[in-house]
Amino acid sequence: MGKKKLDIAVISDVHLGTYGCHAKELNQYLKSIDPKILILNGDIIDIWQFSKRFWPDSHMKVIQRIVKMLSQGTTVYYLTGNHDEMLRRFSDFELGNFHVLDKLILEQDGKRMWFFHGDVFDITMRHSKWLAKLGGWGYDLLILLNRLVNFISVKILRKGKLSLSKKIKNGVKSAIKFIDDFEETAIDLAISNAYDYVLCGHIHQPCIREITKENGSVTYLNSGDWIENLTSLEYVEGAWSLYKFADHASELASEEEDFKSTPAIQHLYEDLVRDSGNRQWAY
Repeated sequence: MGKKKLDIAVISDVHLGTYGCHAKELNQYLKSIDPKILILNGDIIDIWQFSKRFWPDSHMKVIQRIVKMLSQGTTVYYLTGNHDEMLRRFSDFELGNFHVLDKLILEQDGKRMWFFHGDVFDITMRHSKWLAKLGGWGYDLLILLNRLVNFISVKILRKGKLSLSKKIKNGVKSAIKFIDDFEETAIDLAISNAYDYVLCGHIHQPCIREITKENGSVTYLNSGDWIENLTSLEYVEGAWSLYKFADHASELASEEEDFKSTPAIQHLYEDLVRDSGNRQWAY
């Protein structure tokens, strides 16, 4: 099967370096597409929780896959998020067709597109970063617990899977309000700046919504995550669509290539290990 040609692909909230990351599935997806532009919209590597004790081959293969895409001509924009905010000190870095930015504006098919992770709207990130980090560790533990619950549900009880975090998010009024406020803020800012599309991550809620207000209209998109939803955004022939891995899993090849580690990849890993042990970064 040939690779799917895309003008733009957007992924976010992969959280490489955590137990909840579905790196094998993401590698299968990346192997199946051939985008002109790949946008990594924040929280790709979870530097908050990064540890040299947990960095499986499947996580390294995602990095290697992206490096291979770069070598084959794909333009890659790495937009920083809160879990990989250490990379913000390298903002505006360029190396060939690889770019590190905090936000990105593209013009495509006569439309203006505004890409950013979205943590700038999170008041917890601005004033109680320790609380946000504690929540991140708690979320990772919840995902581990969820996997145990699903194993019991599927293998022993012969029932379907469930998402504990989704049930919590959908059942806690403050969580619902946070997501609603996040989306409304992004929408209002995009309309006021006359963007046609605003594309975010951060809240792990995949979505495509067209909104019209008195002062204008915009399409709001969120690429979701590769922890629970396993989703991405794809742009081809002037239209955006939401990709869900679960709908295509049977179509993708499960075998993985054996990558040879390059000096650049090895240096990246060593830098992450070193920085994860000296977590006194400037905020």
